[in-house]
Amino acid sequence: MARYTGAVCRLCRREGMKLYLKGDRCYSDKCAFTTKQYAPGQHGQGNARRKVSEYGMQLREKQKVKRIYGVEENQFRIYYDKASRQNGVTGENLLRLLERRLDNVVYRLGMASSRVDARQLVRHGHFTVNGRKVNIPSFLVKEGQVITVKEASRKSPKFAAIAEAIAHRNAPQWLDLDKANLVGKVVAMPSREDIDLPINEQLIVELYSR
Repeated sequence: MARYTGAVCRLCRREGMKLYLKGDRCYSDKCAFTTKQYAPGQHGQGNARRKVSEYGMQLREKQKVKRIYGVEENQFRIYYDKASRQNGVTGENLLRLLERRLDNVVYRLGMASSRVDARQLVRHGHFTVNGRKVNIPSFLVKEGQVITVKEASRKSPKFAAIAEAIAHRNAPQWLDLDKANLVGKVVAMPSREDIDLPINEQLIVELYSR
């Protein structure tokens, strides 16, 4: 499956909720979902009255989570298979794996306006993990690891703006953030309570268990 390159606001409308794919714009009056809270396409408004099957609800939940984290189909399946082999609840394991992605951690720390923005910054090599440059968005962070903006990158206008905006943001409990130096640390593994997204992961487990 190729990465989606179309209008991301259509994805929010398709899932019937804000996925915050455009960062701060999604909190403003310019957000398209504010005025068009129905599915895109010629029959979008009519589809809102259609009864959704059990399979349809499971599929939509999977698509929603994939779009929130920016993960492709094959990669998502790999995450699910890995989660199913771990001890504990499979659905919660899946969300923890997705939360540990480096692009998501950068976003959660407030060092990017959206996960899409974070993914691009990671790919361009602006971050180090424990002092080593990592440009793979899917890199899974571990407890105790330190995420730092490269010294050369801090001087750019992009990160100057991030340093100013980050003062008004708070990182989740499993992450520690040094706002002055743009340094984040993984102090614990994320728990289900740390993932404040409207996700019913059990539907995804049911879908893959068919």
